[in-house]
Amino acid sequence: MTRTLRVLTEGLIDYAGLFPPAKLSMQAATENYARYLRSEDSWMLSRFICLASQLPEFTEAAAVLMPGTHATSGYREHVDDVAPWRLSVVIDGPLDDALDLIDAFNEHHSLEDSGLATIDTIEVRAPDAAFIDQSLEQIPEGLTPFFEIDPASDIRGPIAALAGESAFAKIRCGGVKPEMIPPIEQVAAFIDTCGHAEVGFKATAGLHHPLRAEQALTYDDDPPRAVMHGFLNVFLASAFRRQSPRFNASAIEQLLAETDPQSLTFEDTHVTWRDHQIEVAAIALARESFSLAFGSCSFDEPREDLRALRLCGD
Repeated sequence: MTRTLRVLTEGLIDYAGLFPPAKLSMQAATENYARYLRSEDSWMLSRFICLASQLPEFTEAAAVLMPGTHATSGYREHVDDVAPWRLSVVIDGPLDDALDLIDAFNEHHSLEDSGLATIDTIEVRAPDAAFIDQSLEQIPEGLTPFFEIDPASDIRGPIAALAGESAFAKIRCGGVKPEMIPPIEQVAAFIDTCGHAEVGFKATAGLHHPLRAEQALTYDDDPPRAVMHGFLNVFLASAFRRQSPRFNASAIEQLLAETDPQSLTFEDTHVTWRDHQIEVAAIALARESFSLAFGSCSFDEPREDLRALRLCGD
């Protein structure tokens, strides 16, 4: 793997195995996450995604899988060997109630014999800028919020509300039905607007595959199909936008629409897309401060597709 691809994809994937289309049980999802953390591709993996209402179930299922001492299972490793698990929690009820659950969870899982884990980010749907302002007053320091903004709405106000705050935006890029996939123009406008406001973001849903292409939207025997956004498209376009405002919404749209893997060349020092080039340092800066991660119910598909495109090792 080239250095540029490594920098672009390191810590890129938040594992959301509990969510559609995978919809795994808590036991299966936590066991998968434990296995992925011990895999040779663990460097691509970031947080485990869980609903706030599912935190008690997570604690019960994952206790013996997380690092800690006083193991009741051979699967448990000592705290010195493995870092505590990191979680991002999707708020699915009143924010105050969720914050209480998170505080109790973090206190409980700060103890080695409980299994070490920490919730350091939350994800909240934001209908408007006023909701963001109100929520920021409630969220304590040390807990980083991502506010999901509907790309079909007027995104300027909500994104402006995040400017200068220790908070980020979130965009949903797909779903289990074709109509849940936002058009290229909306995704490009979201990235460009975040760039203008200097607001970082994460993406979620519908980014299982590296490049834009028609794909199955579920794992059913006769699944609906549609053209899905590619995570390389989204995160390279974001890196180009972070590098220069001259890479405007029109240029972002063109890169989001790219379907030809031969148009991309990954070298150790730079990436070339058609007539555009970006250095590895600029990619690293974008990943650190702008285009932060994406949630995926599969950790296998992104890796397998990269290998199929000969962009990742065997």
